[in-house]
Amino acid sequence: MIRTAFLSCALVAAVVTAPAVTLAAHASSVSEQARPATAADAAPFVGDWTLTLQGPDRAATFDLSVKVEGEKVLGEISSETLPKQPIADITIADKSLVLGYSFQWEGNPVGAVVSLTPAAEGKTTAQIDFAGGAYVMTGTAAKKDKAK
Repeated sequence: MIRTAFLSCALVAAVVTAPAVTLAAHASSVSEQARPATAADAAPFVGDWTLTLQGPDRAATFDLSVKVEGEKVLGEISSETLPKQPIADITIADKSLVLGYSFQWEGNPVGAVVSLTPAAEGKTTAQIDFAGGAYVMTGTAAKKDKAK
């Protein structure tokens, strides 16, 4: 996949000028204070997901996996251009599952926050906020069918 100049500039500028994304900053934009997600909170979100997202200049698809080991909620995210990234910072805010992680972009750490929110008619919306709002992608999340 071809990297766009806009995405590169936005991410590099955000890394240089803004602090890393924190889940607390994201949580302040929702009506309920974020708290660590429990196994019960995560139950509706457990499974493998396909996130179909649109940013200001491009579309992208991400694979997201949410699981519970013991009482710990864990996740992994990847895409065509992003190798699997572990996610251990998972909270619940209002009805949204919020997953925070960071990755390396051109040698710089970039924070990212994925939000999954139940929507009407059993659908789920998705958003990824990169570098504290420098680049935001929104769209839908669909659970993958389990292998038979």
